[in-house]
Amino acid sequence: MATALKNSQMTEAEWEARQQLAACYRVFDMLGWSEMIYNHITLKIPGEEGAFLINPFGLHFSEVKASNLVKIDIDGNKLDDSPYPVNRAGFVQHALFHRHLPDAHCIAHTHTTAGMAVASVEGGLRPTNFYACSFAGQIAYHDFEGVTVRDEEGERLLEHLGDKRVMLLKNHGILVMGRTLPEAFIKHWSLQRACEIQIATASMGEPLVVSDEVVAVHQRDLHMAQVPGGPGAADFAAMVRLVDRTDKSWRE
Repeated sequence: MATALKNSQMTEAEWEARQQLAACYRVFDMLGWSEMIYNHITLKIPGEEGAFLINPFGLHFSEVKASNLVKIDIDGNKLDDSPYPVNRAGFVQHALFHRHLPDAHCIAHTHTTAGMAVASVEGGLRPTNFYACSFAGQIAYHDFEGVTVRDEEGERLLEHLGDKRVMLLKNHGILVMGRTLPEAFIKHWSLQRACEIQIATASMGEPLVVSDEVVAVHQRDLHMAQVPGGPGAADFAAMVRLVDRTDKSWRE
């Protein structure tokens, strides 16, 4: 683990969080989930109440490094001397969920083609494939109200989310939350795959809808599976190794 650029005043917990989040941005980019300089993944800093990390506005996901992530408070104010601004549209919804949901340790929002497409059709994600069945009854939906820069939209976002931690923002995109960053990653990956397969299936004809009974068995058996290191840990580690084969600058 490279630590050459670690500030002497920075805790080890913060530096480790920075490296994990920087790696996540690079993984998202490798998987084709970048959207110019937009979209966001935010992460709580362990041991620091109300402190979060977010990508510097103006940089592409492929340019994010541990050292250039911006440290902010719950209102989006910078807590470090970063020369980069923070995109208000990016943190308004993240701040809302971080503030009210203690288990929302990591939050990711993207505008992938597949995610936006499924979020833009009546009925949203349907239980017609392996991954989609995993999300049946687990996805919240929120109507599109324009770019998310208004605080007053927050009450409706929270109401629509309820006890779920995955949301399709109608006409907009994907929003996932995790108790850990790897958990948020694997939720996004699985939801993205579900959306991609739904789109592919729709081009072939009427899809086969899985019954509620089979969905229940599927979800039960998935939850019984033992996952080394916790949800998404092994998957995320494998993706980081792939990123490292071509570029390790995220570690700086």
